[in-house]
Amino acid sequence: MESVSLSSRLNKAVRQQYMSLPQDGKCQVTYIWIDGTGEGLRNKTRTLNEEPKSIEDIPEWNFDGSSTYQSEGSNSDMYLIPVCMFRDPFTLDPNKLVLCEVLKYNRLPTVCFLETNHRASCKKVMEKVKEYAIWFGMEQEYTLLGTDKYPFGWPTNGYPAPQGPYYCGVGADNAYGRDIVECHYKACLYAGVNIYGTNAEVMPSQWEFQVGPCEGIDMGDHLWVARFLLHRVCEDFGVVATMDPKPMKGNWNGAGCHTNVSTMDMREEGGLQYIEQAIEKLGKRHCEHIKVYDPRGGQDNIRRLTGHHETSSINDFSAGVANRGSSIRIPRQVGQEKKGYFEDRRPAANCDPYAVTKAIAVTCLLNKEEEEEIE
Repeated sequence: MESVSLSSRLNKAVRQQYMSLPQDGKCQVTYIWIDGTGEGLRNKTRTLNEEPKSIEDIPEWNFDGSSTYQSEGSNSDMYLIPVCMFRDPFTLDPNKLVLCEVLKYNRLPTVCFLETNHRASCKKVMEKVKEYAIWFGMEQEYTLLGTDKYPFGWPTNGYPAPQGPYYCGVGADNAYGRDIVECHYKACLYAGVNIYGTNAEVMPSQWEFQVGPCEGIDMGDHLWVARFLLHRVCEDFGVVATMDPKPMKGNWNGAGCHTNVSTMDMREEGGLQYIEQAIEKLGKRHCEHIKVYDPRGGQDNIRRLTGHHETSSINDFSAGVANRGSSIRIPRQVGQEKKGYFEDRRPAANCDPYAVTKAIAVTCLLNKEEEEEIE
């Protein structure tokens, strides 16, 4: 029997009695932000006197940064700056979820144990490259765990059958935790997250959802909120979702966040030449990109990018048509039609989408002088 949290076993019928009470015109707004680890999400809720119509109607707020690894206790107040608003699938309309940037006491982006406000610099880059209409789609892989941190559905103190039947699998012996996946999908659709699809992955208890296509800064906004919704849905079921790039040692697939990229030029007739130009530029900065493709400067991805289990080696850059063992994959259809997009397979599952999309946009679309202007 999997280890699940006690709170998930509380009587949900009792909860529903209270959730169905009227709000008398008031609105609950849940503020969401990235904490000082660069991976964790935090949230807290306040009441507004009426439903906000736009992000401009959401007031700034604050929190104790010393409790989220983002400040010292002697100067702990941090600003929450609302940037993106969604519907709340847990408490329902008119209530909202609001993604926030975090600013320090001096109203500068947070830099503490890690630089965690990558959104501010990403937004500058996306404004700079706006004319290219750059689109992203990110494929978020994750693994379901019990609260004991062992994969959900795996035999206690043992292992399931080897990989093979689980990818896009069906049946109780192949798909572990589908209820969570389907509830998360519905929550994303209700919230307004631009979710594209979902599927079971190669390792049992591992799943993937895709967000996009999103233009510019929207990619990071929508993926972070989709992650929040996943953690929140998992909380209701009493299990844990991990974005660890290699949650199980041995002959098991790791978890990535493959990033699909296209510009207007790439999507139009003859776009393959622009894809090839971008890939050439990415190859010259392979080491720089590896450093921003997980929160620990490549240390997490070392465990995943081994050259095995559908990955390229972290030490080498490669590209190929329909090759899932390469750094950059050109889909077969794109190779045939000579236009479309490319897939960067290097980002880890726990990457910051703002850092990833910024790095790709800078490398592929800006010259040295333009980069210096932004810095």
